Amino acid sequence: MDELKRFALEIRIETLNMLSRHGFGHVGGSLSIADALAVLYGKQMRYDPKNPKWEGRDYLVLSKGHCGPALYSALAIKGFFPREELLTINKLGTRLPSHTDKNLTPGIDMTTGSLGQGVSCALGMALGLKVQGKPNLVYAIIGDGEAQEGQVWETMLIAPNKGLDNFIVLLDNNRQQLDGFTNDISSLGDVCKKAEAFGWFVVDVDGHDVAAIDQAIEECKRSDKPGFINLNTIKGKGWPAKEAVLGNHALRGAAFEGVDEALADLRRQLEEMQ
Repeated sequence: MDELKRFALEIRIETLNMLSRHGFGHVGGSLSIADALAVLYGKQMRYDPKNPKWEGRDYLVLSKGHCGPALYSALAIKGFFPREELLTINKLGTRLPSHTDKNLTPGIDMTTGSLGQGVSCALGMALGLKVQGKPNLVYAIIGDGEAQEGQVWETMLIAPNKGLDNFIVLLDNNRQQLDGFTNDISSLGDVCKKAEAFGWFVVDVDGHDVAAIDQAIEECKRSDKPGFINLNTIKGKGWPAKEAVLGNHALRGAAFEGVDEALADLRRQLEEMQ
């Protein structure tokens, strides 16, 4: 699992570097999904960086599309496009917009950003593949603030009724959303019990433990139900000064003060694991 831990560190480093140099971006939620992305692209998913549209690939829909920087980092590290292209994020003519766009970026399977819609599209992908008898898996990453959207719960209802055992949803449950803590705005309650009641195979894990995430995905793949993984995460994970604090959703300008120290610490951790 050390390789996956190193991969997660690299994702955090590239994400913080690109956003701080650009001077704006969604830092908190990007950092909280780094470990899940490391497991998906480091071990679990089938894909070909040289042929992003390969029909045999597994699909990932980042329903919380504003956290595209973390996904771009994972894709660049794995060779979908050059790492130096990360520094073009959100600039004129870039292939890396602030929210993911399948028409621009190699390796992006769904354009997302309107919260709640991505997971609905992922449901449609899984259903289409199931009807065609194809073995591809579909993964979706959603946010806990996003899970307040009605479309999310329509997906939760439909997937088990259609027998979509090729569909795995990962909830980035960092307990924060754009303007506050999720429980203060509209609590999700016991989301695992709710998912089970809808008919999903549910696993509750530490969202920063790559071994636990990997095992959870394996358990979901062995199930005859759609899989729901509740990732207990920390928004801003990897930058201690920004972890689980208000105002860490998107940073601009002076809010990046201290990022050089955070990057130096992440790089030190990576060197120690080499």
